[in-house]
Amino acid sequence: MAARLKDVAALAGVSVRTVSNVVSNAAAVAPATRARVMAAVEELGYRPNLAARNLRQGRTGLIGVVVPEIHSPYFGALAGLLIDAAQERGWTVLLERTDGRADLERRLLDGSEGHQVDGMIVSPWSTSPAELASLAGGLPMVVLGELEPDGSIDHVALDNVAAARDAARHLISRGRRRVAAIGLQSVLGHGTAELRAEGFRQGLREAGLSPVAEVEVADLHRTEGARALRELLRLPEPPDAVFCFSDELALGALRVAAEQGVRVPEDLALMGFDDIEDGRFATPSLTTIAPDREQIAERAVQCLTERVFGRLDALPARRIVVPHRVLPRESTGAEISPV
Repeated sequence: MAARLKDVAALAGVSVRTVSNVVSNAAAVAPATRARVMAAVEELGYRPNLAARNLRQGRTGLIGVVVPEIHSPYFGALAGLLIDAAQERGWTVLLERTDGRADLERRLLDGSEGHQVDGMIVSPWSTSPAELASLAGGLPMVVLGELEPDGSIDHVALDNVAAARDAARHLISRGRRRVAAIGLQSVLGHGTAELRAEGFRQGLREAGLSPVAEVEVADLHRTEGARALRELLRLPEPPDAVFCFSDELALGALRVAAEQGVRVPEDLALMGFDDIEDGRFATPSLTTIAPDREQIAERAVQCLTERVFGRLDALPARRIVVPHRVLPRESTGAEISPV
């Protein structure tokens, strides 16, 4: 016979309401009590009837996750982490991609697609926070990424200026003085490239340096990284270090360096951004900026859960900045790193 809510309550020594609050994340529960309840849930193999619970509460049990790309290793990994964090809280995820197109972002948010969800986590490239809030029409929402928040929606982001500044500092600390960047994107409005460029320049200015060059790209993928490094290597004085605004750009550049006999890191230090798995397995392994993707996913899903259950209605929208770190690897002269 399947375990029931009251069986879990009896084993944990708490009330049925407390067990319900724990398994539905519907109210704050003391950590020790939560741990006791979850231990009882595991021991008894209890599985809540989420469909019935959501029906009683007027919810679908679905949340939407909207990302610009799925084929990108960064967004693919982030989407997986968001799904994991949502499932731990009993949500089912409806995953959508927009390719960064404003029309798709708006259509997915204004309800014209017909999806009934309890809330949304959105990584927009073309739609402002104010427009997002207007389109959502009061639907609980969390925004990911670099768009400047307007105070109406919870926002989980990375400090891209600080991260790119740290990248420049790392390259300079390796003795590099002719430093270039690959990754500017004037055609996109989501702000990532501008913020990373700003931080990169700040890091160079601290050392009394200016960029050798800053190459614009059509996207953040390998082909553009390869093209951009070919352009840099044609300069009368090519750079001795390049900061790429994504690991995919850096991997494309790494291939061109090998083709043209440019030794990495002896002739050229190369650094990326995102800490995708391919960078760890490249030869040489790729130095990168690693955002805390796990925390991005965890904080975003927790924020959305709290908003859906109405526990933060009286609080203003929050801006949560997650940490990052520099991961030195062989491409900037670090020792061989284990994979």
